[in-house]
Amino acid sequence: MERATAGKQAPGPPEDVGRASWTWHNGPAEGAAVVFDLDGVLSNAAARQHYIKAPRPDWESFFSASAEDPLVDEVAALLGLLAPDLAVVLLTARPARISRLTVDWLARHDLRWDLLVMRRDGDYRPARHFKQEALNDIRSRRFVLKLCLEDDVRNVEMFRAEGVPCLYIHSGYYD
Repeated sequence: MERATAGKQAPGPPEDVGRASWTWHNGPAEGAAVVFDLDGVLSNAAARQHYIKAPRPDWESFFSASAEDPLVDEVAALLGLLAPDLAVVLLTARPARISRLTVDWLARHDLRWDLLVMRRDGDYRPARHFKQEALNDIRSRRFVLKLCLEDDVRNVEMFRAEGVPCLYIHSGYYD
């Protein structure tokens, strides 16, 4: 398995892969990996849910406010316990236009990650469709997905149907 060495190296520039935007933290990796969602799993997005309530969701404000999200400490602790030879893939339906904000948030919380996969701007498909396509792209790069952590039951079901064990994290956003 090829893994980048741990360190404080700045992320490389995003690259387009399919309908996703990929940012590598310490260079390309492959092999066994664990996938984490961001909103509702690693970041507590409860304080910004009001932006997307009916009748008119304000997605721009919702995503812009993600810079202020507190960390979900328990999930961050689990991330820190993972074996160092496991790659950490962050798969989020956040739009790529906030990639800098997202990378800054990850750095501020000193979170370990190898690959950040975000939805390309202008892709308005349901998250499960985006994530299913991204899952196929991730696998094509020789990642072997061992576990996923996700807070949307529809995505949990998709990952499980694709043969990826998925741990449901209850965020309360989808009740």
